[in-house]
Amino acid sequence: MSADLQFLEEWIPERMDPGTVFVLEDQAKLGQAQNPYVAVMACPRCGTLGLITRRQFYAGEIMICGSANCSAEYRLDDDHICFRPPQ
Repeated sequence: MSADLQFLEEWIPERMDPGTVFVLEDQAKLGQAQNPYVAVMACPRCGTLGLITRRQFYAGEIMICGSANCSAEYRLDDDHICFRPPQ
């Protein structure tokens, strides 16, 4: 299952629909120096906002929704969201 990623150019949390990304400014100062936070992403299933790291955004590292009610697992592949298949 795959979905298209959407980008938001201004930080307006109310416009963060599921699968929307807002790229942060001054990325090098947020999180660990080796793998800083680079964006805020709304879970593609439930819309819960969460920070994502450089590896998650550019290298396709797996993400898990941080909501207590959602267990979506997904990764980014260019402008697409690829959900982890059920096992």
